[in-house]
Amino acid sequence: MKRRDFLRGAGVAGAALLGGRAAQAAPAAKPNIIYIMADDLGYGDLGSFGQKLIQTPHLDRMAAQGTRFTHAYAGSAVCGPTRCVLMTGLHTGHCTRRDNRAKANLPGEGKDRGLVPLAPDDVTVADVLGKAGYTTAGIGKWGLGNPGTTGVPEKHGFHHFYGYLDQVHAHSYYADYLLRDGARVALDGNKGGKRTQYTHDLFAEATLDFIRKHRDRPFFLYLPYTLPHGKYEVPSDAPYTDRDWSQQHKNYAAMITRLDHTCGQILSLLGELGLDERTIVFFTSDNGPNPPFLERFGSGGGLRGIKRQLYEGGIRVPTIVRWPGRVPAGRVSDFPWSHADFLPTAAALAGIEPPKGLDGVSVVPTLLGKEQAPHDFLYWEIHSPFQQAVRAGKWKAIRFGTEEPLELYDLAADPAEKRDVAARHPDVAKRIEAYLATARSPSKYWPSKPKRTARRKRSKGKKGAQR
Repeated sequence: MKRRDFLRGAGVAGAALLGGRAAQAAPAAKPNIIYIMADDLGYGDLGSFGQKLIQTPHLDRMAAQGTRFTHAYAGSAVCGPTRCVLMTGLHTGHCTRRDNRAKANLPGEGKDRGLVPLAPDDVTVADVLGKAGYTTAGIGKWGLGNPGTTGVPEKHGFHHFYGYLDQVHAHSYYADYLLRDGARVALDGNKGGKRTQYTHDLFAEATLDFIRKHRDRPFFLYLPYTLPHGKYEVPSDAPYTDRDWSQQHKNYAAMITRLDHTCGQILSLLGELGLDERTIVFFTSDNGPNPPFLERFGSGGGLRGIKRQLYEGGIRVPTIVRWPGRVPAGRVSDFPWSHADFLPTAAALAGIEPPKGLDGVSVVPTLLGKEQAPHDFLYWEIHSPFQQAVRAGKWKAIRFGTEEPLELYDLAADPAEKRDVAARHPDVAKRIEAYLATARSPSKYWPSKPKRTARRKRSKGKKGAQR
């Protein structure tokens, strides 16, 4: 559905709208919706997901007060396309942005970087919720369109945005400027080599300020925070200063604990303002972890794969949902769902019909502790190098070219994807291959590859590469 058609024709429905394939009554009052997304946080980086060394008491408490989802997936294995999937409800075989950088027909926004912004007709979750009467805001890293392009947040339903638009700009936690509603905001405390304004702390302050100012009407607050993405820099490495670890490991752990502290501040403020029962809070990550943290911290949670890979460790992410009195407390769910499901879920929560033709479905029944039919298939593709992956029930398939053999794993018996059982289950492999034949639409920027290709290494001196 084109954005202009949605904005012209969508209307707020009553309390019995359908969200995707699963029907459920919309809440009597529209809840506030807060969506917190960490950056490069691994499946095993939270205490509630098995972490033993890094302290995350507030998120662990959130898990105890809500539901922990152990089979929830990012939209992709890298940040740009994940954000596109999350915002549009389309998986990476259909959405506009399918990898961080285009692989062909490089667009005009810096041909050396290959950035593809959201298209003018892309409908985002902010468009949908704005149509339902929500005040919409984003704070953190956007990554779907730089200034002057069709992809900036103010062109896609956000009333307010504060943070970074460019992903590489977001690599510095001591940047000398940020963007607020399209205008540059100078950070004088970081000029001339000074490092006195840590951007995450500015985001935390802005988050709490937004909640206080908008407490009296429904709001959607999207928080794509940059912690713990590199650069691994943080004002203090406490409480890990005295650990016998590398400085990088101390900083990474401190960044996660700092993120956890911010989440605790958000939850405390909701309670203080009497918004707990009127606010649903999601917490997730945009993709899997980076290699330096697998051995020390077990950041992959025992799963195979890392960021930029479509094995489970690259796309399965820690996910927690809290809504006191509605989302069951202390529950653990293995229902498989992905970031593509967020837009239709948010629409159902708001009581508005989502755009037609989405890949995602509303998971409101699952959030509320009820039964619903799972997806027949979940799909991912990425292009550095080209890979496709499918989740179908307990089965997980991955291939590295449209003419390459399919690897098949039984996640119920082999969650670490160690044993390829494609030869033992040819019927399952054939069914998934039939789905793959129609799973994606062509993209001029990201053509499929018939054969396996190696990931090209970046030259050490090259600057401005999108990561």
